[in-house]
Amino acid sequence: MYDLLIKNIDVLSNDTTINHAAIAIQDGYIKFIFTNKQDIVKATAESTEVLDGKGQLAAPGLINTHTHIAMGLFRNYADDLELMDWLQNAIWPTEAKLNDHYVKYGTQLGIAEMLRSGTTTFSDMYFFMNTTAEEVKSSGIRAVLSRGLAGVSPTANQALVENADLYRTWHGFDNHRIKVLLGPHAPYTCPDDYMEKVIALSKEIGAGIHMHLSETKGEVENVIKATGKTPIAHMHDLGLFYNGALAAHCVHVTPEDMEIMAENNVAVAHNPQSNLKLASGIAPVPEMIAKGITVGLGTDGSASNNNADMLEEVRLAATLHKARLYDPKAIPAQAAWNMGTVEGAKALGYHDLGVLQEGYRADIVLYNADQVHWMPRYNDVAALAYSANSSDANTVIVNGKILMKDRELLTIDEEKLKAEIKNAQEFFGHL
Repeated sequence: MYDLLIKNIDVLSNDTTINHAAIAIQDGYIKFIFTNKQDIVKATAESTEVLDGKGQLAAPGLINTHTHIAMGLFRNYADDLELMDWLQNAIWPTEAKLNDHYVKYGTQLGIAEMLRSGTTTFSDMYFFMNTTAEEVKSSGIRAVLSRGLAGVSPTANQALVENADLYRTWHGFDNHRIKVLLGPHAPYTCPDDYMEKVIALSKEIGAGIHMHLSETKGEVENVIKATGKTPIAHMHDLGLFYNGALAAHCVHVTPEDMEIMAENNVAVAHNPQSNLKLASGIAPVPEMIAKGITVGLGTDGSASNNNADMLEEVRLAATLHKARLYDPKAIPAQAAWNMGTVEGAKALGYHDLGVLQEGYRADIVLYNADQVHWMPRYNDVAALAYSANSSDANTVIVNGKILMKDRELLTIDEEKLKAEIKNAQEFFGHL
């Protein structure tokens, strides 16, 4: 018996579309992809639940490698500022008023956005992370969670304890539907003596590390002034990369930095929309990929005004670097799509996710491809990268379970969520 069968579906598997197929799901994994009509008829009779995918394209769920999910509460709150002005004068003072209640619904808001737009996994760094984990658990989405750590904060040592507790409580939950990393924020908020504590804790409990690195020119210049080394080189010398790491942004990295990253299995969470909006710059992604560095995509929460639209990040990845290098082949559609799916999965430590093939985790999005902006369908990867909309996501499956069907969220009460977000807006809008 199969838990779920999706029939009459076109299946995007790697760079190939398999037409008129069926996907059989069992225990959260893709068991078979059938193309033979007799096999499909037999599987239909043997399945607990059957979805008809007529007119739709099944594709792997998008993977968002860098968010601050509850920051969706601050969307449009303080825009058109450079990063440090945005943080110091707008975001950090407002975040000081957060509590579990607001984070609960800010997290729900982000998860609802992500599911509605075809994102099935996210990697988050923020506060009140037990609350975030509970929302991930109840909504059914997949997540990699980090408690944000700042050595300059009066709660710096307590935050380390909280991150360790988060790891011991949640890491590996539901066959690794939830993972946990340590989340030192950035070099400008984590002095060396604090980073030594983070690294020691990482080695003690076995947790990986997720950190903002080389995001702005100012950050890089300040670290060089203080240490004589770039942020990447300095963190390497401190021992941060002993077991790989997830480095967010990496906009201003040198060829020598990239050598260090490649040699030490440092993956990159590339956030093109956020980097453009905050005037941080354009990361040398083609060069990083050429060095063998794993690069995924992220939205960076309210810095880009969304937690969700990963198709927009795919589109930017496919177009931005062409313009930067004056090269129409700089990052082709397939490479950009891979950054949003299988490469993002690798960046988060999943090696059986991000591709629709037998034996892989069943995180699947059914896109309504029977629309004029998809036509003609010469190449489905190109359609997803250049012409599809995130609202084309019709049904979303994570871990073999249906979380959104025919655009209706099944695990989140949207009406209650909207009411809570309006209350939050009234509260934060008067601060």
